[in-house]
Amino acid sequence: MITPQHAMITGGSSGIGLAIARRLAAQGTSLSLIARTPEKLAAAQLQIESKRQSPSQQVLTFAADVADREQAEPAVQEAIAQLGPPDLLVTCAGIARPGEFLEIPTEVFERTMAVNYFGTLYCIRAALPAMEQRRRGQIVCVSSGAGLVGLYGYTAYSPSKFALRGLAEALRGELKPKGIGVSIVYPPDTDTPQLVEENKTKPLVTQKITATAKTWSADGVAEVILAGVQRHAFAITPGFEMGALNRLHSVLLPLLSQYFDQITTKVINPR
Repeated sequence: MITPQHAMITGGSSGIGLAIARRLAAQGTSLSLIARTPEKLAAAQLQIESKRQSPSQQVLTFAADVADREQAEPAVQEAIAQLGPPDLLVTCAGIARPGEFLEIPTEVFERTMAVNYFGTLYCIRAALPAMEQRRRGQIVCVSSGAGLVGLYGYTAYSPSKFALRGLAEALRGELKPKGIGVSIVYPPDTDTPQLVEENKTKPLVTQKITATAKTWSADGVAEVILAGVQRHAFAITPGFEMGALNRLHSVLLPLLSQYFDQITTKVINPR
Protein backbone atom coordinates (compact mmCIF):
# COMPACT_ATOMS: atom_id res chain seq x y z
CA MET A 1 0.00 0.00 0.00
CA ILE A 2 1.30 3.43 -0.96
CA THR A 3 1.34 5.90 1.92
CA PRO A 4 -0.55 9.10 1.01
CA GLN A 5 1.43 12.31 0.86
CA HIS A 6 1.47 14.53 3.94
CA ALA A 7 0.10 18.08 3.90
CA MET A 8 0.51 20.25 6.98
CA ILE A 9 -1.86 23.19 7.33
CA THR A 10 -1.79 25.87 10.00
CA GLY A 11 -5.13 27.53 10.60
CA GLY A 12 -6.62 24.34 9.18
CA SER A 13 -9.70 24.25 11.40
CA SER A 14 -11.67 26.87 9.46
CA GLY A 15 -11.79 29.11 6.42
CA ILE A 16 -9.33 28.69 3.57
CA GLY A 17 -7.20 26.20 5.49
CA LEU A 18 -10.13 23.87 6.09
CA ALA A 19 -11.26 24.18 2.46
CA ILE A 20 -7.77 23.19 1.28
CA ALA A 21 -7.74 20.25 3.70
CA ARG A 22 -11.09 18.95 2.44
CA ARG A 23 -9.89 19.06 -1.16
CA LEU A 24 -6.60 17.36 -0.36
CA ALA A 25 -8.34 14.62 1.60
CA ALA A 26 -10.49 13.91 -1.45
CA GLN A 27 -7.26 13.50 -3.43
CA GLY A 28 -5.87 10.90 -1.04
CA THR A 29 -3.61 13.07 1.08
CA SER A 30 -2.89 12.57 4.78
CA LEU A 31 -3.18 15.76 6.78
CA SER A 32 -1.94 17.41 9.93
CA LEU A 33 -3.85 20.47 11.09
CA ILE A 34 -2.49 23.02 13.55
CA ALA A 35 -4.83 25.57 15.13
CA ARG A 36 -5.57 27.02 18.55
CA THR A 37 -8.99 25.63 19.47
CA PRO A 38 -9.37 21.90 20.16
CA GLU A 39 -13.15 21.96 19.60
CA LYS A 40 -12.80 23.52 16.15
CA LEU A 41 -10.04 21.07 15.27
CA ALA A 42 -12.24 18.14 16.28
CA ALA A 43 -15.10 19.41 14.10
CA ALA A 44 -12.75 19.98 11.18
CA GLN A 45 -11.29 16.52 11.59
CA LEU A 46 -14.73 14.96 11.19
CA GLN A 47 -15.39 16.96 8.02
CA ILE A 48 -12.07 16.03 6.49
CA GLU A 49 -12.26 12.35 7.41
CA SER A 50 -15.57 12.14 5.54
CA LYS A 51 -13.66 13.09 2.36
CA ARG A 52 -10.95 10.43 2.72
CA GLN A 53 -10.40 8.09 -0.21
CA SER A 54 -8.55 5.38 1.70
CA PRO A 55 -8.41 3.98 5.24
CA SER A 56 -4.65 4.50 5.12
CA GLN A 57 -5.11 8.28 5.07
CA GLN A 58 -4.61 9.93 8.43
CA VAL A 59 -6.02 13.22 9.68
CA LEU A 60 -4.17 14.42 12.76
CA THR A 61 -4.83 17.60 14.74
CA PHE A 62 -2.57 19.59 17.03
CA ALA A 63 -3.83 22.38 19.27
CA ALA A 64 -1.20 25.12 19.34
CA ASP A 65 -0.89 28.88 19.06
CA VAL A 66 1.52 29.40 16.17
CA ALA A 67 2.43 32.83 17.54
CA ASP A 68 4.06 31.07 20.49
CA ARG A 69 7.27 29.41 19.32
CA GLU A 70 7.22 27.02 22.27
CA GLN A 71 3.84 25.72 21.08
CA ALA A 72 4.37 25.94 17.31
CA GLU A 73 7.66 24.06 17.05
CA PRO A 74 6.61 20.97 19.08
CA ALA A 75 3.33 20.75 17.13
CA VAL A 76 5.17 20.72 13.81
CA GLN A 77 7.76 18.26 15.06
CA GLU A 78 5.13 15.88 16.42
CA ALA A 79 3.25 15.97 13.11
CA ILE A 80 6.48 15.10 11.30
CA ALA A 81 7.20 12.30 13.78
CA GLN A 82 3.81 10.74 13.01
CA LEU A 83 3.38 11.41 9.29
CA GLY A 84 6.87 12.23 8.04
CA PRO A 85 8.11 15.51 6.53
CA PRO A 86 5.36 17.49 4.82
CA ASP A 87 5.22 17.37 1.05
CA LEU A 88 3.12 20.51 1.35
CA LEU A 89 3.17 23.09 4.16
CA VAL A 90 0.42 25.72 3.97
CA THR A 91 0.51 28.55 6.52
CA CYS A 92 -3.07 29.83 6.71
CA ALA A 93 -3.21 30.87 10.38
CA GLY A 94 -3.94 34.57 10.58
CA ILE A 95 -5.92 37.30 12.29
CA ALA A 96 -7.17 40.75 11.31
CA ARG A 97 -8.48 43.57 13.46
CA PRO A 98 -9.24 46.65 11.35
CA GLY A 99 -9.59 50.11 12.85
CA GLU A 100 -8.27 53.64 12.89
CA PHE A 101 -4.53 53.71 13.54
CA LEU A 102 -4.60 55.51 16.90
CA GLU A 103 -7.69 53.64 18.08
CA ILE A 104 -6.12 50.20 17.68
CA PRO A 105 -4.34 49.15 20.90
CA THR A 106 -0.61 48.63 20.50
CA GLU A 107 -1.10 45.06 21.70
CA VAL A 108 -3.21 44.36 18.58
CA PHE A 109 -0.34 45.43 16.31
CA GLU A 110 2.00 43.13 18.24
CA ARG A 111 -0.40 40.21 18.25
CA THR A 112 -1.18 40.57 14.53
CA MET A 113 2.50 40.48 13.60
CA ALA A 114 3.07 37.59 16.01
CA VAL A 115 0.36 35.44 14.44
CA ASN A 116 0.55 36.40 10.79
CA TYR A 117 4.30 36.76 10.34
CA PHE A 118 6.10 34.99 13.17
CA GLY A 119 3.49 32.22 13.24
CA THR A 120 4.41 31.49 9.63
CA LEU A 121 8.13 31.82 10.25
CA TYR A 122 8.16 29.51 13.29
CA CYS A 123 6.33 26.72 11.46
CA ILE A 124 8.52 26.96 8.36
CA ARG A 125 11.69 26.85 10.45
CA ALA A 126 10.41 23.84 12.38
CA ALA A 127 9.46 21.88 9.25
CA LEU A 128 12.30 22.89 6.96
CA PRO A 129 15.15 20.68 8.26
CA ALA A 130 13.16 17.51 7.51
CA MET A 131 12.08 18.88 4.13
CA GLU A 132 15.66 19.82 3.23
CA GLN A 133 16.87 16.36 4.18
CA ARG A 134 14.52 14.85 1.59
CA ARG A 135 15.20 17.69 -0.88
CA ARG A 136 11.58 18.09 -1.87
CA GLY A 137 8.36 19.78 -0.82
CA GLN A 138 6.36 22.96 -1.30
CA ILE A 139 5.78 25.82 1.15
CA VAL A 140 2.72 28.02 0.64
CA CYS A 141 2.43 31.27 2.61
CA VAL A 142 -1.06 32.79 2.62
CA SER A 143 -0.82 36.57 2.50
CA SER A 144 -3.71 38.81 1.39
CA GLY A 145 -4.70 41.43 -1.14
CA ALA A 146 -3.85 43.77 1.74
CA GLY A 147 -0.31 42.40 1.44
CA LEU A 148 -0.07 44.00 -2.00
CA VAL A 149 -1.52 47.42 -1.23
CA GLY A 150 -2.00 49.14 2.12
CA LEU A 151 -5.62 49.99 2.83
CA TYR A 152 -7.31 52.50 5.12
CA GLY A 153 -8.10 50.73 8.38
CA TYR A 154 -5.53 47.96 7.94
CA THR A 155 -2.49 49.54 9.59
CA ALA A 156 -2.13 46.49 11.85
CA TYR A 157 -2.96 43.86 9.23
CA SER A 158 -1.30 45.05 6.02
CA PRO A 159 2.28 45.27 7.39
CA SER A 160 2.07 41.69 8.67
CA LYS A 161 0.98 40.47 5.24
CA PHE A 162 3.55 42.62 3.41
CA ALA A 163 6.18 40.95 5.61
CA LEU A 164 5.14 37.54 4.30
CA ARG A 165 5.86 38.69 0.77
CA GLY A 166 9.40 39.62 1.72
CA LEU A 167 9.89 36.32 3.51
CA ALA A 168 8.57 34.29 0.58
CA GLU A 169 10.63 36.16 -2.01
CA ALA A 170 13.83 35.73 -0.01
CA LEU A 171 13.13 32.08 0.79
CA ARG A 172 12.28 31.21 -2.81
CA GLY A 173 15.79 31.81 -4.07
CA GLU A 174 17.41 30.15 -1.08
CA LEU A 175 15.32 26.97 -1.17
CA LYS A 176 15.03 26.38 -4.92
CA PRO A 177 18.50 24.77 -5.20
CA LYS A 178 17.49 22.46 -2.34
CA GLY A 179 14.49 21.12 -4.24
CA ILE A 180 11.87 23.00 -2.19
CA GLY A 181 9.36 25.32 -3.81
CA VAL A 182 7.86 28.44 -2.27
CA SER A 183 4.56 30.08 -3.14
CA ILE A 184 2.72 33.09 -1.77
CA VAL A 185 -1.03 33.58 -2.06
CA TYR A 186 -2.87 36.90 -2.24
CA PRO A 187 -6.54 36.06 -1.58
CA PRO A 188 -9.22 38.72 -2.00
CA ASP A 189 -11.92 39.08 0.66
CA THR A 190 -13.07 35.54 1.39
CA ASP A 191 -16.22 34.35 3.13
CA THR A 192 -14.64 32.97 6.30
CA PRO A 193 -15.10 33.35 10.06
CA GLN A 194 -12.16 35.79 10.01
CA LEU A 195 -14.01 38.09 7.61
CA VAL A 196 -17.01 38.07 9.93
CA GLU A 197 -14.73 39.22 12.76
CA GLU A 198 -13.10 41.87 10.56
CA ASN A 199 -16.45 43.35 9.64
CA LYS A 200 -17.21 44.00 13.32
CA THR A 201 -14.50 46.69 13.57
CA LYS A 202 -14.05 47.92 9.99
CA PRO A 203 -14.20 51.72 9.76
CA LEU A 204 -16.85 53.00 7.36
CA VAL A 205 -14.18 54.07 4.86
CA THR A 206 -12.75 50.54 4.85
CA GLN A 207 -16.22 49.10 4.35
CA LYS A 208 -16.75 51.33 1.32
CA ILE A 209 -13.36 50.44 -0.20
CA THR A 210 -13.67 46.70 0.28
CA ALA A 211 -17.30 46.64 -0.85
CA THR A 212 -16.16 47.34 -4.42
CA ALA A 213 -14.48 43.92 -4.71
CA LYS A 214 -16.09 40.48 -5.06
CA THR A 215 -16.09 38.27 -1.97
CA TRP A 216 -14.87 34.77 -2.79
CA SER A 217 -15.86 31.48 -1.21
CA ALA A 218 -13.19 29.65 0.78
CA ASP A 219 -13.55 26.67 -1.52
CA GLY A 220 -13.05 28.83 -4.60
CA VAL A 221 -9.83 30.24 -3.16
CA ALA A 222 -8.67 26.75 -2.15
CA GLU A 223 -9.21 25.51 -5.70
CA VAL A 224 -7.03 28.30 -7.12
CA ILE A 225 -4.33 27.73 -4.49
CA LEU A 226 -4.04 24.01 -5.22
CA ALA A 227 -3.99 24.66 -8.96
CA GLY A 228 -1.12 27.09 -8.37
CA VAL A 229 0.72 24.54 -6.24
CA GLN A 230 0.28 21.96 -8.99
CA ARG A 231 2.04 24.20 -11.53
CA HIS A 232 4.67 25.35 -8.98
CA ALA A 233 3.64 29.01 -9.27
CA PHE A 234 5.36 31.50 -6.99
CA ALA A 235 2.58 34.11 -6.81
CA ILE A 236 -0.93 32.67 -6.62
CA THR A 237 -3.57 35.32 -7.25
CA PRO A 238 -7.26 34.35 -7.13
CA GLY A 239 -9.19 36.62 -9.47
CA PHE A 240 -8.33 39.21 -12.09
CA GLU A 241 -7.94 42.06 -9.59
CA MET A 242 -5.32 40.27 -7.48
CA GLY A 243 -3.44 39.18 -10.60
CA ALA A 244 -3.34 42.71 -11.98
CA LEU A 245 -2.34 44.18 -8.62
CA ASN A 246 0.49 41.66 -8.23
CA ARG A 247 1.89 42.32 -11.70
CA LEU A 248 1.24 46.05 -12.01
CA HIS A 249 1.41 47.31 -8.43
CA SER A 250 3.73 50.27 -9.10
CA VAL A 251 1.69 51.35 -12.12
CA LEU A 252 -1.70 50.98 -10.45
CA LEU A 253 -0.86 52.41 -7.02
CA PRO A 254 -1.23 56.12 -7.93
CA LEU A 255 -4.62 55.41 -9.52
CA LEU A 256 -5.74 53.28 -6.61
CA SER A 257 -4.60 55.88 -4.09
CA GLN A 258 -6.59 58.55 -5.91
CA TYR A 259 -9.66 56.32 -5.98
CA PHE A 260 -9.33 55.41 -2.28
CA ASP A 261 -8.88 59.09 -1.39
CA GLN A 262 -12.10 59.95 -3.20
CA ILE A 263 -13.98 57.37 -1.14
CA THR A 264 -12.35 58.61 2.07
CA THR A 265 -13.28 62.21 1.33
CA LYS A 266 -16.90 61.31 0.61
CA VAL A 267 -17.21 59.48 3.91
CA ILE A 268 -15.28 61.86 6.18
CA ASN A 269 -16.22 65.18 4.53
CA PRO A 270 -19.62 64.62 2.89
CA ARG A 271 -21.11 67.61 1.12
